Amino acid sequence: MRELTVYSIIVGVVLAVVFGAANAYLGLKVGMTVSASIPAAVVSMGIMRLLLRRQSVRENNIVQTITSAGESLAAGVIFTVPALILLEFDVSVLYITTVALVGGLLGVLAFIPFRKRFIEEEEEELVYPEGRACAQVLQAPDRKGDLPFILLGLVIGFVVRFFINVVTLIKGVPGVMIRGFTYLAMDLSPALLGVGYILGMRISSYILAGGLLSWIALIPLIGYLTGTPLDSENVAFEIWNTYIRYIGAGAVLVGGIISFLRNIKAFEAFVSFRTGRDDLPFWVVLVGIGGLVVFMALSPIFHFGFVGTVLTVLFAIIFVGVSGRIVGIVGSSSNPISGMTIATLVIVAFIIKKMGLTGQEGMIAALTTGAVVCIAAAIAGDTSQDLKTGYLVGATPRNQQIAELIGVIVSALVIGWVLILLHQAYTIGSKDLPAPQATLMALILKGSFGGGLPWMLIAVGGSIAVIFELLGINALAVAVGLYLPLELSTTIFAGALLRRFLNHPSGTVYASGVIAGDALMGIVAALLIVGGMRFQVPSIGGVLSLIVVMVLFILPLLRGIPRR
Repeated sequence: MRELTVYSIIVGVVLAVVFGAANAYLGLKVGMTVSASIPAAVVSMGIMRLLLRRQSVRENNIVQTITSAGESLAAGVIFTVPALILLEFDVSVLYITTVALVGGLLGVLAFIPFRKRFIEEEEEELVYPEGRACAQVLQAPDRKGDLPFILLGLVIGFVVRFFINVVTLIKGVPGVMIRGFTYLAMDLSPALLGVGYILGMRISSYILAGGLLSWIALIPLIGYLTGTPLDSENVAFEIWNTYIRYIGAGAVLVGGIISFLRNIKAFEAFVSFRTGRDDLPFWVVLVGIGGLVVFMALSPIFHFGFVGTVLTVLFAIIFVGVSGRIVGIVGSSSNPISGMTIATLVIVAFIIKKMGLTGQEGMIAALTTGAVVCIAAAIAGDTSQDLKTGYLVGATPRNQQIAELIGVIVSALVIGWVLILLHQAYTIGSKDLPAPQATLMALILKGSFGGGLPWMLIAVGGSIAVIFELLGINALAVAVGLYLPLELSTTIFAGALLRRFLNHPSGTVYASGVIAGDALMGIVAALLIVGGMRFQVPSIGGVLSLIVVMVLFILPLLRGIPRR
C-alpha cells in the first residue's frame, strides 16, 4: 500500500504551513491551540480521495503526520519565544527559525526510542484518545457501518464550534461565581466531551480531582489567608494566575519526575542503544542528537555554552518522555507543555545564575533553553499521537518518523516569518494578541533573575504530587488537572460520565467524529477571525448553552441511528 509518496509529502507540507500559521494566531490570541491531526486527516481525505483519486489510508496518514507537526511546532514557539518580545529584546527571524528547528528535530529524534513501549506495549494504560480518533477518521470510509457515526460527529462538533467561536451564539465557557468561595465553570467544547468519552472514568476522575483541588480547596483557602474577597470571576482567576499556576507547575514537574522514575525502563533504549525494528535505526537518533548538541554548543545564536547545551538536551529528553506519556492519557490538546516549560525555566534559571550568567544574557539563555524544551515536548506529544494512529492503521513507523522530520523542517522555516508578521500587525502583548503563556514566561524570567520567584508554591505543588503517588493515584493526571483551568477538567469528566450512562456500541467512533469536527472548525474559525469575519451576537446564556450542547452530543447516542 502506498505510504510516503510525493503526493502525500506535497499535500502535507502545504497543510502544515496553513495549519501552523492558523494555530500560531489562535494560541497568541486565546492561549490554546487546536490539535491538527484530526482536521488534517479530514482535509487530507478530501484532497487525496476526492481530488487526486488516491485511496490509500496510509498515504492519508502521512499527510496528517506532516501537517500536525506544523501545528505542534507553532504551539511550542508561541508559548515561549514571544516572552523575549514582551521583555523588549530584539528577536530575529533567524533566531526563531533556529530555535524551532533544533527543538523540533530534538523532539522527533528523542521520542523514537520510546515508541515501541508507549505505543505497542502499554495499550491499556496509554489510550492516546486523539490518535485513536484520528485512526477512526482515516478508516471510516473503509468501514461503512462507522461512516454515519463519524459524519454525525463531524457535523455536531463543527456546528457547535462555529456557534461558539465565529457567531458567539453559544456561550463557550458558562460559569457560576459562588461569592466568597470560588468560581466554577465548564468549557462547552465538543472535543473535550469526546476526549472524556474515550478516556473513561478512571483517568477523567484523576484530572477532575486535580481541578477541584485547585478551585474548591486551594483558591478559597488562599483567598481567606490573604484577605482577598472572592466576589468576582476576575479575582478567582487572579489567584489562579498568581498562585495556582506555580503550584501546578511544581506538581507537573514532580509528577513528571515520578513518572520518569517509575517508567525508567522506557528510557533504557538510550542506554542499550536500540530502537524498534521498524523505527529509524538508533545510530540515526544518536548522530542526529549529537549533531544538535555540537551545533548548540558552537552556535552564537545559543547563549549558554556546553553546560547549557547539556542541560537543554537532558531536560528535553526527560520531558519528551513525559509529554509522550501525558498525551497517551489526556490527549495532545490538554498536554501541559507550558507547565513543563515553567519547571524547566525555574530550574535552568537557578543553575544559570549560579554559573554567573545574569541580566539580559542570562534571561535569553534561560528562555532559549525553555523554548527548545517546550518545542521538543510539543513535537513529542504530537509524534506519539501520530505514531499511535499509524500503529492502528498498519503504517510503517520509520516512514512516519521521516514525515515528522519533514513537517518540522518546513514549519520551522515559516514560523519565524509568521510570528514577526503577527507582531507587526497586532502587537504581541496587546489586547488583540495577549499571548498569555508567553506573558507568564516573561514574568517567571523576571522573577528568576530579579528575585521573588515563589519557590514555596512550586514546592507545595511537588508535595501534592508525592502525596497522590503515595495514595496509589496517578500523580501526573492529577497534576494536569491541578494546572489546567477547571473548565477543561469538568468537561472531560462530563464526557466520561456520558460514556458510563450511554455506552453506545459505536460511541467511541462517534466521539472521534465529534473531536474531528470541533478541531476542524477550530482551524477554520482561526482563519475567519484573522480575516475579520467574526460576528458578535448576544449568546443564549450559560444554562441554555449547556443544555443545547449536551442534547446535541447525546442525541445520536439515543436514537436515530441503528445500533450495531
